[in-house]
Amino acid sequence: MQTLVRHVVACVLWSSAALALPSLALGQAGATFTKHAVAADHPEASAAGAALLASGGTAADAAAATMLALGVVSPTGSGLGGGGFALYYRAKDKSLTFIDFRETAPQAATAALYQAREGDTKEASEARSRWGGLAVGVPGEPLGIAELVKRFGKKPLSEVVQPAESLARDGFTVSEHTVKIVSRPGAPFLQDPLLGRVFSQDALAQKRATNPELADTLRRFGKEGPRLFYTGALAKEIARAVKERGGILREADLARYRVVTRTPLRASRLGYDWVTAPLPSAGGYTIATSLGLLERWLPTDAHWKSSERYHALVESWKGPYLDRQGYFGDPAFAKVPLEALSTNARLEDRASRYHPALALSGESYELPLAMPPGKAKQPDNRGTSHLCVVDAEGNIAAVTTTVNLPFGAGIGVGGFFLNDQMDDFAREVGKANAFGLVGGANNLPAPGKRPISSMSPTIVFQGDEPVLCVGGSGGSRIPTAVEQVALYVLKDGMTPAEAVVAPRLHHQVDPEKVDARDLPEPESKALSARGHVMSPTQWAAHVQAIRIVRDQSGARKLEAASDPAKGGEPRGE
Repeated sequence: MQTLVRHVVACVLWSSAALALPSLALGQAGATFTKHAVAADHPEASAAGAALLASGGTAADAAAATMLALGVVSPTGSGLGGGGFALYYRAKDKSLTFIDFRETAPQAATAALYQAREGDTKEASEARSRWGGLAVGVPGEPLGIAELVKRFGKKPLSEVVQPAESLARDGFTVSEHTVKIVSRPGAPFLQDPLLGRVFSQDALAQKRATNPELADTLRRFGKEGPRLFYTGALAKEIARAVKERGGILREADLARYRVVTRTPLRASRLGYDWVTAPLPSAGGYTIATSLGLLERWLPTDAHWKSSERYHALVESWKGPYLDRQGYFGDPAFAKVPLEALSTNARLEDRASRYHPALALSGESYELPLAMPPGKAKQPDNRGTSHLCVVDAEGNIAAVTTTVNLPFGAGIGVGGFFLNDQMDDFAREVGKANAFGLVGGANNLPAPGKRPISSMSPTIVFQGDEPVLCVGGSGGSRIPTAVEQVALYVLKDGMTPAEAVVAPRLHHQVDPEKVDARDLPEPESKALSARGHVMSPTQWAAHVQAIRIVRDQSGARKLEAASDPAKGGEPRGE
């Protein structure tokens, strides 16, 4: 029997007035180009990628240069000590490639690595997977960058690293986003000497910083390639730093690391073909499942800016997040029944449970699971970065990269910070990670295993033509944000610049509440009347997007947008 979250209300479909512009200012968030474009969450990172495009590089070269620059100018969210996913579309043969450079667990990792110990406080137990040596997974970004350039680039690695090296050596602008994070009193990452050297009080006051240590590392990376990080002198330094902080990562773990090429997840929904992240990401599955439910719940002529749509969106996320808890894990280690989870029959079963005027509990959408959901609290996380690139040839790169929580594990080596990606594993079955995501048995740590992710780099096609590149940062909020921005563009006719600042909702089953950013009061009241527990917030995932538009003559226009909440601006020509 369906369980109602709140009191029964009259079965009334609410409608709304035209969508009001949110409080966030558009600023320089959006720009239109005709030749090529880069959208990243720092203007100097976008400019680094655009410089590679202007010199004849491909979207792969530009994406790599942008990633490296982000590690310099915005190390709170990404860098050489982290990992991520790259979705690449090659125009000449219309091929799609997904490169997984996600971090892996060290060989000494066990399923019980983060279980509570006798005498532990809750804070001490959680800290082991979030700060210090035990939190560090084997970094994948250096090898991921090299692989992307090797397979799809035209430029030598030494040229690709040059913009980032110059930023690190000559100076870069410290964003307000970084200032806010570095200014947090008592944050564990503040203890690392590297942070104090780069973001000194003078640097923060002048909004200008340098990182000569990282500049040297980048120069060596351009000359020696990724072996520097995996079998070279820097690998020894990484292993030493982790061991000194109580970690289990060793040189052999670094030498063993490999990127994995995967088949991207594809789904035909709402008249478009969506290509997005496969396992070990749960993000692509969440988006595809949600869109499949929306197709069944909303008429084709539905007012997409109404509370009806917002209600349907929130309800559509509950089932996929439950599936994540019960089934998802690294496909090399766990038998994830993805095909069975994605059948039309299962989608119809879940769709049949929907009530158009009532918010239902998560368990109302629960199909047989391996474990029950737990209870959790979501943090305001500020890590991770996403970038979109479209080049003159029509190649497209959608890349999400991360060190997980701000400044990762808080361990600086070679001018960059090591990740704390081990927190994306389940600490224990039924326990929540830093994003409030409850862990299942398939996502417990194991040697060489990759933790489940929310990262959702996505390219949307209409027919065989790409029309949108989109992705975001923000932990568990990434899939819901990416989906909403895409729908705002594709269904509401917004520009990407309008879409990235439009009202945003998020629900992940645990906790049972709707995080709402800039939702107009009529819609908020209408959702409350349906039984939704509304939780206003000014924080949401940060999304970058590029829309590809062609007129009747075939002329191309690139509408690019970077989320202004993080200070991003697109660049191009």
